[in-house]
Amino acid sequence: MRRVKFSQGGQRVFLKLVLEKLNCPSLRSFEQFGFDIPYSTLKNYFNESRLLPFGFFKDLCALAHIEISSLSISYLDKYWGQVKGGMNNGPTKDRTWVLSKSRTRSTTSL
Repeated sequence: MRRVKFSQGGQRVFLKLVLEKLNCPSLRSFEQFGFDIPYSTLKNYFNESRLLPFGFFKDLCALAHIEISSLSISYLDKYWGQVKGGMNNGPTKDRTWVLSKSRTRSTTSL
């Protein structure tokens, strides 16, 4: 799922504009339009701690009659923000120190 990235503060301005055009008093009133998104997620979108998914953004633009081309946005890939699996770094000094300590204990106990 692609994400939509606004400039700093732009996502909140966009959501306020949508609320104003739809004549909604608050974020909770989005439920009347049939969106299956929890209120806490909507608050995260409004606080800009999460980016809007492209599908939800497109639906909001269609409901509020906002031209997507009129907005200054960028799109992020669906894998944006995910961490690559496996070891990111090679052996660290701490790991080699633990290995050397465990070897000295095993040789002294014999």
